[in-house]
Amino acid sequence: MTVLFDTSFLLALSLESDKYHRQAIEAMQAVRTGRVVAAPLITELFYMLASRIDYQTAVRVFSTLQTVAFQIEPLTAVDMVRMSEIMVQYADNQFDYVDVALMALSERLNILDVFTFDRRDFSVFRPTHTPALNLLP
Repeated sequence: MTVLFDTSFLLALSLESDKYHRQAIEAMQAVRTGRVVAAPLITELFYMLASRIDYQTAVRVFSTLQTVAFQIEPLTAVDMVRMSEIMVQYADNQFDYVDVALMALSERLNILDVFTFDRRDFSVFRPTHTPALNLLP
């Protein structure tokens, strides 16, 4: 199973006080390989952790993402074109930049599963490679 991680999931995983923390830990334990993190997500996650908790936590999580347990996936020029198309197609929804990056990556990498606790944007999106993304856990 290959899974894309959304910021909301990684925040819940990182923050013991998050209401989804336990659920995130259990879901993470079920996925041993195929953990894909979009490169732009790291910036958003680092900022949120540093501003909501502290800088040391942001650095710790950043270091964890650099291990072999995760595959950091950079955006390509093709992804950027697809992101623009998605933004125009779904302009009324005003999708978040990182969410659109995940949507484009899901198509390019043929990934069906997204770990997220923020289902609004991903529920609306209709990818080209499948009728809908599987939103987990």
